[in-house]
Amino acid sequence: MATWRPVQNIRVIVIGIARRGRQILAAEVKADNGVVVGVRPLGGGIEFGETREEALRREFREELGVDIEILGPWNVVENLFTHEGKAGHEIVFFADIAIIDADSVAKDRIVFFEHEGSEQTAGWFDLDALEQSAIALYPIGLSCFLRG
Repeated sequence: MATWRPVQNIRVIVIGIARRGRQILAAEVKADNGVVVGVRPLGGGIEFGETREEALRREFREELGVDIEILGPWNVVENLFTHEGKAGHEIVFFADIAIIDADSVAKDRIVFFEHEGSEQTAGWFDLDALEQSAIALYPIGLSCFLRG
């Protein structure tokens, strides 16, 4: 299993909020011991010269092989966090999205691979159930935007 650690600079990322009723599509975030400690909507880093829209579309094509429609509006949150004792700092752009071929992500659990080859698992998570559980929704503060 690959061990992920935050990079030691400010990272600008983009995530898409795909909804199915009160559920959102999110990837599991695991501690080194394999225990799921949180979930995060899918997305990733914005590359130099790429717009946030281009980055979000690219990330969903790379991770799930699907096209998306960005429903907007865009929001942003600053994410200061610690993962396995290592500090991280992100500026996170996010917007509601629609997955063009929703049947391709209809399963409750979806296995995909990151660009470096690590296997990841995504699924549909109920927002109310997440608030009642020990599993966090990342980035912290995102749930305030999603309650509406």
